[in-house]
Amino acid sequence: MRCLAIDIGGTKIASALVENNQISQRQQVATPTENVSVEMQKTLATIVNGYQNQFDFVAVASTGIINKGILTALNPKNLGGLDQFPLKYAIANHTDKPVLLLNDVQAAAYAEFQNERENDIQNFAFITVSTGVGGGIILNKTLLTEPNGIAGHIGHSLADPNGEICGCGRQGCVEAIASGRAIQRATESWETPCLPKQVFELFRQNEPKATQIIHRSAKAIANLVADLVISLDIQKIVIGGSVGLAEGYLPLVKNYINQMPSIYGCEVELAYYQGDAGLIGAAKWGENVLQNH
Repeated sequence: MRCLAIDIGGTKIASALVENNQISQRQQVATPTENVSVEMQKTLATIVNGYQNQFDFVAVASTGIINKGILTALNPKNLGGLDQFPLKYAIANHTDKPVLLLNDVQAAAYAEFQNERENDIQNFAFITVSTGVGGGIILNKTLLTEPNGIAGHIGHSLADPNGEICGCGRQGCVEAIASGRAIQRATESWETPCLPKQVFELFRQNEPKATQIIHRSAKAIANLVADLVISLDIQKIVIGGSVGLAEGYLPLVKNYINQMPSIYGCEVELAYYQGDAGLIGAAKWGENVLQNH
């Protein structure tokens, strides 16, 4: 089956045709930032119409929470303020093919887990450290998506009870410390505020303030790994996202994990599919849903 896969992120929307885990005709546009509801409708219409007559179904991996076809978010800032958006309708309005929706990190987890089937790993997690921090959880070889679409929103677990207020409204979430948005915000008091990419460049030059920010992020993710292992008996964790994949970041995370008692550790490695995990995972998951119904 040929899938039109769409990956909606905080800053970009990627689309491609996916068949047997192979991607073709990949395109990418910026996520709308103004008049977002109307512009998102237009963007999705343009994408679907551009691939017309080339796919058997549509599978969408989107940041946020997807419940009954509606897109919401614990932290609406990660959606540019987009909230209560009728995502399924916005796509189904332009095609008579089946439309399936999944959280983007759940989709990435599903893609990455395909590589683990021969290793007899039952419990697996994906952590993305990007604009926000999210996760996808697989227990007993089954991706958790039900009943409300919130499984895997591990970026909103507690990192620091005295920390900053997160965009979700809770104090001290992992996302408020470790995400790209948090890294950028930590530079606002600098003479020249920096984007996360620039903070990493300074970190790799051993600049003290940048080093402190990146270490704080990595330590929060290391503790998140430990929490997943000890609470869900996770056997392997894969890390992706623009921050998670940044050069020098994963060794820091592993270093902090290694400082804890060994029971809190598990195998941790970088995402195999990197930026295409959402597209591939949504397509694979959608195909399985259609075949089993």
